[in-house]
Amino acid sequence: MTIENFVHESNKTTLEQLDAFLRIPSISTSPQHDRDCRKAAQWLADHLDGAGCTATLLGSDTHPVVWAESPHVPGRPTVLVYGHYDVQPPDPLDLWDTPPFEPTVRDGNVYARGATDDKGQVFSIVAAYQAVTRSGSPPVNVKFLIEGQEETGSEVLTDLLHREPQRVAADAVLVSDSSYYAPGWPALYTALRGICYCEITVRTLKSDLHSGLYGGVAPNAHEALVRILGQLKSPNGRIRIPGLYEAVERPSAAERKAWKQLPFNERTYRQREVGAKALTGIAGRTPLERTWALPTFEIHGITGGFTAEGAKTVIPAVASAKVSLRLVPRQRAKTVERQLRKRVKELAPPYAQISLDFVHGADPVQADVTAPPFDCIRRAFREVERREVVSIRSGGSIPIVPLLATGGAPVVLTGVGLPDDRLHAPNEKLSLDQFWKGVRVFGRFFELMGAS
Repeated sequence: MTIENFVHESNKTTLEQLDAFLRIPSISTSPQHDRDCRKAAQWLADHLDGAGCTATLLGSDTHPVVWAESPHVPGRPTVLVYGHYDVQPPDPLDLWDTPPFEPTVRDGNVYARGATDDKGQVFSIVAAYQAVTRSGSPPVNVKFLIEGQEETGSEVLTDLLHREPQRVAADAVLVSDSSYYAPGWPALYTALRGICYCEITVRTLKSDLHSGLYGGVAPNAHEALVRILGQLKSPNGRIRIPGLYEAVERPSAAERKAWKQLPFNERTYRQREVGAKALTGIAGRTPLERTWALPTFEIHGITGGFTAEGAKTVIPAVASAKVSLRLVPRQRAKTVERQLRKRVKELAPPYAQISLDFVHGADPVQADVTAPPFDCIRRAFREVERREVVSIRSGGSIPIVPLLATGGAPVVLTGVGLPDDRLHAPNEKLSLDQFWKGVRVFGRFFELMGAS
């Protein structure tokens, strides 16, 4: 059975299976969904068993790693497939047009949390494996390494790979957790940004106080926190952390020239993707440079004091902010942690008690895309899209990628999502046309790797 036969004959069944996977609310950031994460892992392991692999769960009772191996084919290369089954929280729920864990097809897209990040993309590779094995042995040896904590720092998988580094031994690592540059423009990623995620907590009082009785004399934790946060980044987007930019190198002239040849319209990007009245960031740098090649500092949430409906006149004793920095090649997460800690302590008023809890971090990645497996993925995309792949960077982070490369295998960073898929946001989607392109592309990749 050819890949095209599989696409046509298994269409309904495959999409029903994808829906079943997407219905599981495997939110790794919430302990109340630990059982759901386990359920998603078991569902995937059972499916891979049914597809002819030998699958097992490793490393954790609540967020296990799905490890599966195809039947061994002597003399053929090995492809290690990485992905994740955990998803981001769906909040705010009232902004979803349909419930986030009830997959709904509209206008050729499936809407659900995890549709593109990363369940839909993982499942396109699984379906591709099924497509190339229906008629017999796989054309290449395949190992699946699918984790349940990518959205929270990959602690379980990191520990597993430190204990058992042989699991990343392969001839190529395939990661589909990204998107096309634009519709019809498949992409290979030459770099990922790293991340330094931190919760900053400020205490100014023993307990909350009445703002009428003590307003004007009692130090307000929210005020102290906001002043600190406001001084960490200038209005033009430059991060005010001494030493942060020392390791940053501007992309080469050749890379910047290639980016200028990409189909990019700033107004369309601002209106349709960002959905804002203006773009912010460092003046003199293009939007692509700001999102791909410069570090960022973002505030994700602030808590403390009174936030419920109604009014309560309270001076908060404690306030916290969740923040992150995205890092670019040559920066190191541990170095940035030290720089951020030092700067926050310097900015804190003398009456405030400051603590920083670093939730997770990952170094940036720079990939060499000249190894033979990249020829295979380029050819696969070219056959499906009738267009050459473009080489770009990603503003996002995949924390485990540096460990996946420790066995020496080239890491192929690609994906079949689209830029407007709204990952991490309400109404996340995946184009079904893109899903089936993924089945075709990754199926051909397996075939081409097997013949290489």
